[in-house]
Amino acid sequence: MNPTWTRRLFRTASTVSPELAGRLALRAFFVTQPRLALREQDAATDAAADRGAIRVRGKDVVTYSWGAGDETVLLVHGWRGRASQFAPLVRELVAEGFHVVAFDAPAHGASPAAPTDIRDWIAAIDELQRRQGRFRLVVGHSFGALATLTAVRAGTTTARVATIAGAGTPQVFVDQFSMMLDLTPRAKAAFERRFHAKFGEDAASMRRRFDAVADPLLPHVELLSVHDDTDRQVPATASADLVEAHGGRARLVRTHGLGHNRVLADDVTLDAVTAFATGGLARVDELLARAA
Repeated sequence: MNPTWTRRLFRTASTVSPELAGRLALRAFFVTQPRLALREQDAATDAAADRGAIRVRGKDVVTYSWGAGDETVLLVHGWRGRASQFAPLVRELVAEGFHVVAFDAPAHGASPAAPTDIRDWIAAIDELQRRQGRFRLVVGHSFGALATLTAVRAGTTTARVATIAGAGTPQVFVDQFSMMLDLTPRAKAAFERRFHAKFGEDAASMRRRFDAVADPLLPHVELLSVHDDTDRQVPATASADLVEAHGGRARLVRTHGLGHNRVLADDVTLDAVTAFATGGLARVDELLARAA
């Protein structure tokens, strides 16, 4: 549907019935179609993976594995994303000697269609940790960053987390989606109530479970956040807030002119994440100092 007409539709519904608009917004929020296609430039890396499968929450999930290093890096794609988006980063990490794993969440990439939400991402992360052991690093893009942060806060074992175009709280995604649909305040409130109820939570319990800004990662975990300042899907302030909440054990790397998805393949991102994987924030600081 044309974005302009979608906004008009939801604006009208918000005025006539905020509860109806909230219900429709919740349904629209969890739409996964159309699937992101495999890009030609990522096809060779996608084909080179050892494919597997896991089953989480009653759903089949396709997994990918590259390299044979002793240390494992997990890559977590975002909503309407797919593992192959990480192809440039996969090549960098494998060249550094890492074993790299990823998955396509239900209804994404090569995985079968099924209703899905963040709990499937978290369950997939948990299952891959059960099979792979401790991760050297977990990297999450966009919505996958929120899933990664939530999983690590809940017990996934790693000493390093990298977020790319991500956010530390689901409120960012709710706010952005409400703005995109031009919901009135009452319709947005109805949408938020239904969003919380879908997970069996209220506003307070949602923050406790999913908010890494209000409740940061454990003190031993280092954080790297990469964000483009022209990102229209997730504002760069989301990463700035996340990094600020983690103090001296976090770094923010900014890019310009790449938007929400192209940042994944940019040299600045690849260099920063690879440095973080190999040597933590100390190596990232060295990289930033050389670039200054």
